[in-house]
Amino acid sequence: MMIRRDRAMTAISVMLDIGFHAGRTNTVNAADIAERMGLARRGMEPLLQALSRGGLVDSVRGPRGGYRLSRPPRDIRLSEIVSIALADGEEPSHGPGGRLQEVVTAQLWGEMDDAVREKLHALTLDDLLRRAAAAGLRRPTLEPITFAI
Repeated sequence: MMIRRDRAMTAISVMLDIGFHAGRTNTVNAADIAERMGLARRGMEPLLQALSRGGLVDSVRGPRGGYRLSRPPRDIRLSEIVSIALADGEEPSHGPGGRLQEVVTAQLWGEMDDAVREKLHALTLDDLLRRAAAAGLRRPTLEPITFAI
């Protein structure tokens, strides 16, 4: 898992962005997420679709459409986000061969992967949102649109 961490980290960052800027009641569009993260929207779309298929985000159509969390942040474990993000990804490439690598290095990487999995399972999206608040980041407030005729 550690070898393919870019897609996993991007998925966690996307979910954090959606949780921070939209939550469960508002929506945020893919273009805004991509701009804030400095990524190409085209490259992010498959990940957003996977998160939607996995039941972590709802995709809302229409002029005020976009993405929102499908359930409370406290119910979304980081391990679930990573699992969905890596489900349709490519298999990691095999490292160097040999008996020493097989007996020592491969076991070391396995132990580190297990530790990462345990940490990801212990944390929720809500934990990350609390870290953002503790760092002084303020969630945006959406002002209601008023029309005058």
